[in-house]
Parts: sequence; C-alpha cells; structure tokens
Amino acid sequence: MFKKIDKGMILGIFLVAIFSLLATIISHIDFIERYGISALVIGIVMGMIYANSVGHIEPKEWGKGITFSAKKILRFAIVFYGFRITFQEIASVGAEGALVSLIMLSSTFILGIFAGVKLLKMDRDTSILNAAGASVCGAAAVLATEPVLKAQEYKVAIAVSMVVLFGTISMFLYPALYSLLIENPNSIFHMSPKEFGIYTGGSIHEVAQVVAVPFSIPNHPEIMANSAIIVKMTRVMMIAPLLIILGLWLSLKESESKSNKVKLVIPWFAVYFIAVAGFHSLNIVPKNIVEMINYVDTFLLTMAMTALGMGTKFANFKTAGAAPFYGALIMFVWLVIGGFLVTKMVCSVI
Repeated sequence: MFKKIDKGMILGIFLVAIFSLLATIISHIDFIERYGISALVIGIVMGMIYANSVGHIEPKEWGKGITFSAKKILRFAIVFYGFRITFQEIASVGAEGALVSLIMLSSTFILGIFAGVKLLKMDRDTSILNAAGASVCGAAAVLATEPVLKAQEYKVAIAVSMVVLFGTISMFLYPALYSLLIENPNSIFHMSPKEFGIYTGGSIHEVAQVVAVPFSIPNHPEIMANSAIIVKMTRVMMIAPLLIILGLWLSLKESESKSNKVKLVIPWFAVYFIAVAGFHSLNIVPKNIVEMINYVDTFLLTMAMTALGMGTKFANFKTAGAAPFYGALIMFVWLVIGGFLVTKMVCSVI
C-alpha cells in the first residue's frame, strides 16, 4: 500500500501547507487583523507571488499535490464550514433578517451574471464567480462555486481580488455612512442598531469584514454585531441551495447545447454542508471541539486558496481586462444602495 504513495503529491501538499501556515501567522498580526484581512486572502496573494516569481523551478511532480489542495481539500473544507452555523442562529434573527438575506443574495447574483455576460461581455465562469463572491460570502463563496463550474484558477483569483477590493472599501464606507447619515434619529436615513446590523450582514462581502464594521462604531457595537453576523451566516447557509440550483441549471444548458438527455450534476459537498450545519444545530459536539474544527477548517480553506494562487499567472489577467472590475462595481453600488432600501422596506413591513 505504501508503495503507491505519490511522493511528488505529498511534497506539493506540504509546500501548500507551509505557505498556508505563513499566511495564517501573518493574518494574526495586529495591523492585518484590525482590517479584517483573512488568511485566505493572504494565502492566495502569496500563492500568486510564488507562481509568478520562482514557481517555474517547482518540480513538475509537485503539481499533483497543489491540484489536490485546490480541488479535494477545498470540498472537504466547505463541508466542515457547516460547523460555523446553526439553524437556531438563523431563526433568532427573525423573518426580516432571513428575507433581507434572500433578496440581496438572489438579486445580486442575478445582477452580477446579467451585467457580466450581457453588458460587459465577460465569459460565463468569470461572471458567475464574480457574482458569487459579491452575493454570498466573499472568497469562500468563490471557492465553493469553482468546483461546480470547473473554472480556471486565474478566474477564481480575479473574483477573489474583486471581493478584497470592494469588501475593504465597505469596511471604511459603512462606519462613515452610519456616523454621517444613519445614526441621527432625525435623518430620513436613520436605522436602529439592529437594522444597521441587518443591513451590514446583508450587503458586505466577507464574514471578517462584516464583523469588523460594527466594532469600528462606538455606539451599540454588540447589538449591531449580533444581527450582522447572524444575517451574514444566513447568507453563507444559502450557498448550498444556490450551488445545487446552479449545478442543475448548468446541466440543463449543457444538455440543450448538445441536444441529448439531461445529466444532473449535483454538488454533493453543498448537500453535506447543510447536513453538517444541521448536525451542529443539535449542540452535541462540545464548544471547544467546534472551535478546534473551525480553526482547522480555516487552515484547510487557506490551503485551497493558496493552491489556487499557485495556479494563477498574471498574464491571464490581461485577457479579462477591466470588465470584472466594472461588474464588481455595479454589484457594489447595488449592495450599498439597494441593500439599504431593501433593509428599510423589509424592517418596516415585518
């Protein structure tokens, strides 16, 4: 059995793990942590720098391990991402939080694909990855969508870079909007702390960015943070049905183009993700064990992101041009303005 072990694959996985460990250490530096820059983002940047500098001297055999990290480890990590969510948390935010999550996710995803494919003439995969990152949960959503599309690494890197850019802008913009317009009870833009939390969770890209915003505001950060995080995790939960629907839609499109029977492609890792979240909702696993699982899971996601970075060449970005930026900008404007209007409307009705 041991003779069948691929030494090159093991060394490739080890290389990815070393880079991911460095990314994790860097992410805990005070300055980096303060701005919500996750190890996942640092990992893909480090991977891209490696690929475009000394990556050409890497032994060819190591490529199997890098691919394994980007594909297999990714699916495993997405499944165990379910330990970050419980059905009770989703229920606790109320119907308004769930409805805002659903409206913003679906509208942003559809808008992103329409703007990318129809208006900006981008390829389908880049448009969908861009839309997934903005509409669901940033880099993790891009990673989860990649196996369904079987997209090229550089397209994933483009979508992640858009998440980083506009998510970072959000971290500074939202506290400023709150101080200037939203906090004043006499303003037409006024929101309660809970409403602002729902708005934040329903419209900002990354989980880490959502967490950072309430705690950068002096008044009522706990109330805002609780609402924001739960609404955001509701959006994360919705990645599973979204990917299943996307897989079915892609299967139908493929069958139409080939004029043959429909071959259903169900992303089972998304189904397992829901199952794990349901299991976690039973509160059987001790909290300290869950924390350990989440820490390991973050490291595995970092490995997947780093491996994707290692497969990305800067030359490929030239083919995409400025279209992904404009597509992400259109979605960003909708998230900020549309997210505000949707939150106000839903909270006033329910």
